[in-house]
Amino acid sequence: MKSALLRYRVMANIVGVLLVVLILIGVPLKYLAADGSSAQDAGEFITTYLGIAHGWLYMLFLVMAALLARKARWTILFTVTTLLAGTVPIVSFWAEHRATRTVRAAYPETVNA
Repeated sequence: MKSALLRYRVMANIVGVLLVVLILIGVPLKYLAADGSSAQDAGEFITTYLGIAHGWLYMLFLVMAALLARKARWTILFTVTTLLAGTVPIVSFWAEHRATRTVRAAYPETVNA
């Protein structure tokens, strides 16, 4: 359980940080900066390359979350909420915290050891 939780937490935080950078920095720079400016170029770079990386890593996150959900015997509602919260900037960190708290409370002897 401990390793499944660790893998989930690492992926949740990586994907969460990439999503924040992509949506709160890259997209505004790409679409709100002056045409042809270096800021717009930076936004284009962020949305293109971080967007691709985020997409691939999000798939890995989904697998890690599904494995943890199965191992921790989460309900369907809890699992779906956790997976969908991973698509909203900032909310993904709340979902990771909630999932970690739930697993630690349910399996204190294996996770907190």
